Amino acid sequence: MTPTHSDQAQWFAEEVQPWEKALRAYLHRSLPSHADVDDLIQVSYLHLLRAKEKGMIRDTRPLLFAIARNLVRDFLRHTTEAELVPLTETDDLPVLVDKCGVVEHICRQQELALLDEAIRALPERCREVILLRKIKGLPQKEIARLLGIAEHTVESLATKGVHRCGAYLRAHGVEPQSHDALQS
Repeated sequence: MTPTHSDQAQWFAEEVQPWEKALRAYLHRSLPSHADVDDLIQVSYLHLLRAKEKGMIRDTRPLLFAIARNLVRDFLRHTTEAELVPLTETDDLPVLVDKCGVVEHICRQQELALLDEAIRALPERCREVILLRKIKGLPQKEIARLLGIAEHTVESLATKGVHRCGAYLRAHGVEPQSHDALQS
């Protein structure tokens, strides 16, 4: 039996709308830009309504916030990947062009390409932390909030990621002093 439009509207008004303020506050805390909050609320509602149509809802609030948390994670992953400049395309980065010779410049590009490979080889959560901490420069507390994990977990994943990247670079012939920038 399919619920009527008025039944669905009543369910939405009673079970979903009371959580909108808390959901909005959660998304404001979790997203770097508040402009995306309304969009993610609407997408969360859409996913929730689809789950309702399939009869998969036992308790509305936990499902709504789980949906929102997953959407935030996907959003951050997408924006992080979209904003990153590939490490192999460093010609326009003035930090790397410090009047070095052609050979040194090529070596740096090769090392950066290896670092890019090392980061891509990390487990997903570890890679997210490394990208947010070491590439985007976000503080641990902010990363913990964005990813919904404990601050000490961020620290542990960052340390693990740095060590794995260092081992990857050493295994490919890059000397330890060549990747000190990752350690900072």
